[in-house]
Amino acid sequence: MLSQQEISDRFEIQDLIYRYSQLIDSKEFDTLATDVFTPDAFIDYSAFGGSKGDLATTIRFLKKAMKQFPNTQHMNANIQLKLDGDRATGRLMCYNPQEFTNEAGKIDVFVCGLWYVDEYVRTAQGWRIKNRVEERCYVANPPKIPGL
Repeated sequence: MLSQQEISDRFEIQDLIYRYSQLIDSKEFDTLATDVFTPDAFIDYSAFGGSKGDLATTIRFLKKAMKQFPNTQHMNANIQLKLDGDRATGRLMCYNPQEFTNEAGKIDVFVCGLWYVDEYVRTAQGWRIKNRVEERCYVANPPKIPGL
């Protein structure tokens, strides 16, 4: 049976996961530093040709790469969490359709399917992601962009 603290922790981590997606889709990348990740976070987007490194590297990459996708949705499901006091690990699915302008100049959509493999820590500001690694599952209808 889960304790009240464990139930609370699970809800807080789920909110953190959803907050990440909301900030990515609204392109509020700088807010990731205050609301989602620890200052020393390691983020690995290399499964789709993206950056791999610290938080500053990740934010710079997102600001540049996401300009070409005016509308995106990061939908999370199957959140699996393992709690251990002030630390936790997680694995969750992400279904990610994104609009882009194709070679004919028309709006098109491609979809990425992936898993996030995370490490979380409790901080004075609440739960934060310390490590996030994307695992690629599939890409459908990819635009002609290096790395995809």
